[in-house]
Amino acid sequence: MLQTINPFLVTGLLFFMSLVAGSLSEKIKVPALILFLGIGMLAGVDGPGGLAFSDANAANNVGTFALAFILFSGGFQTKWSDVKPIVTQGVVLSTIGVLLTAVFMAIPIAMLPQFTYKDAFLLGAIVSSTDAAAVFSILRTQKVGLQGSLRPLLEFESGSNDPMAVFLTITAITWLRTPDVPVAELAVNFVVQMLAGGVMGYLMGRFSCWAIQRMRVSNEALYPVWGISIVMATFGLTETVYGNGYLAVYVCGIVMGGGEFLYKYSLQRFHEGFAWLMQIIMFLVLGLLVTPTEVANMSVIGIGMLISCCLMFVARPVAVFIGSMFSRFNWREKLFISWTGLRGAVPIILATYPLTEGHPQAKYMFNVIFFVVLSSVMLQGKTLAWFAQFLKIDAPVREAKTWALNFDITPASGTDETQEVDLPDDAAVIGRKVMDLRFPDGVTILLINRGDKYLIPKGGTVLERDDTLLLFGDRAKLYDVERRLTMPAENNA
Repeated sequence: MLQTINPFLVTGLLFFMSLVAGSLSEKIKVPALILFLGIGMLAGVDGPGGLAFSDANAANNVGTFALAFILFSGGFQTKWSDVKPIVTQGVVLSTIGVLLTAVFMAIPIAMLPQFTYKDAFLLGAIVSSTDAAAVFSILRTQKVGLQGSLRPLLEFESGSNDPMAVFLTITAITWLRTPDVPVAELAVNFVVQMLAGGVMGYLMGRFSCWAIQRMRVSNEALYPVWGISIVMATFGLTETVYGNGYLAVYVCGIVMGGGEFLYKYSLQRFHEGFAWLMQIIMFLVLGLLVTPTEVANMSVIGIGMLISCCLMFVARPVAVFIGSMFSRFNWREKLFISWTGLRGAVPIILATYPLTEGHPQAKYMFNVIFFVVLSSVMLQGKTLAWFAQFLKIDAPVREAKTWALNFDITPASGTDETQEVDLPDDAAVIGRKVMDLRFPDGVTILLINRGDKYLIPKGGTVLERDDTLLLFGDRAKLYDVERRLTMPAENNA
């Protein structure tokens, strides 16, 4: 029993098991978050670990803290140039789409004898949003390549629709607690939360870029502390002024991802790793909170299957097709967007709200929602790549190179940066020597990736098909160099 072992050893063992599970997830094609939840359940009261944990308030606080960093990291990794063409469509899906999903889910749930119509809306609100952690994780670990703007849309929608789900859940709880609350008051509250969240996120993102660039820290190892403080300050300050903290940290991450400041890439790598740590902690805690024998109850399974089917095959698709009615996406792409409505940690975290409120149906709701999440991730998560191929909207995935060199924005680097360039099969430079390329001053080739090898280029090195070049130089010159390197032979002067 883990409860009799040193708590530091227990924590270390759980983290190590989660690390191994994360590595195995790609090989066995099971989403990592399912494995994290499984480890938490095995360590819990019904598993061999025997750890008793039933503090819904603690789980809610851990989930809130973790989700803030996961959303910030998702925004930080997002390129504004990719998001800009689909931002309007993304906002529609993350607001109107979430509301429609909640309403379409509430209608069939309200017909069940176990729930009132208010309970039905609460359940619909809790499962209404796609989960950023699940979508980010599965799209990347399964190496799902998508055509056009689908991937940016899915990542933007999943990262920005949590605030709407949180608002709808809190609204439903308020409605249960205070039946006569005016609808106009709720509408005003929504507008204030979203506006304040968006504005505070943008301002904090701009301020953070400015502050990091000008307020030099003597020890560069302290910059991750900057990053942690930015997320916590943005979330806390936004909540203080009655804004939506989740939206604020996501917008702040997007703004910082598009900015230029010292040690930006080191900070991105730190937050990516920290977000993974937050995912592990969040799923472990949620796994500990659940009681597997209660989830395995036939009543929970029956209702859970019904809700899952309504959600995956009716509510989400109808909401997406209505929300994207005037978009340029075709029916295949809309169908894939519908299928990528994965549920993950967010619904489970939101399911702790009724527990903290002492709702009489809270525990039953929590178990049903947990089952819905498991079925969603297992079915939708495991079939994303296959479904993209079936709909003929998949695209080749460019594997990220692991270079032996690392460059970052430092006080001495100025406007110099690195850039990868893949040589196409018809590039005019194939077969030419490096000395004959005539790069502008300040631009050089640091390394050449050829198959499994990394070559240090010399003047006589001949470029070959499928080479990937790691360039270094002034960013204003790198674009022109990339254009020249990838120009087809017949167009090269």
